[in-house]
Amino acid sequence: QVQLVESGGGLVQAGGSLKLSCTASGSIGRFYKMAWYRQAPGKERELVAGIRSGSTATYADSVRGRFTLSRQNAENTLYLQMNSLKPEDTAVYYCNGVARPTVEADLEVWGQGTLVTVSS
Repeated sequence: QVQLVESGGGLVQAGGSLKLSCTASGSIGRFYKMAWYRQAPGKERELVAGIRSGSTATYADSVRGRFTLSRQNAENTLYLQMNSLKPEDTAVYYCNGVARPTVEADLEVWGQGTLVTVSS
């Protein structure tokens, strides 16, 4: 049984910073892919940043240069350092991980989300 738990969300003024953390518990194996998504009110969920084993991180155009994604703890802990935050960054941020417990199928896990609110 695998669970992802996010933390670090909150209220911050424009131009400020937050660091989100995503921790896996009860993992049956390493996630070969992890990512942060976000969903703003009235909008669909979108990919913010992602990384997979053996590759460099990728970023959405809207956050590139401001956000930095990193992994540690056997690649099952994911961080998102968010700098120069804008009101447009306001959303619920979700952690996502994909593992391969068997050769037949992947396992995708979602966290419950953490709210980031950026005031102008």
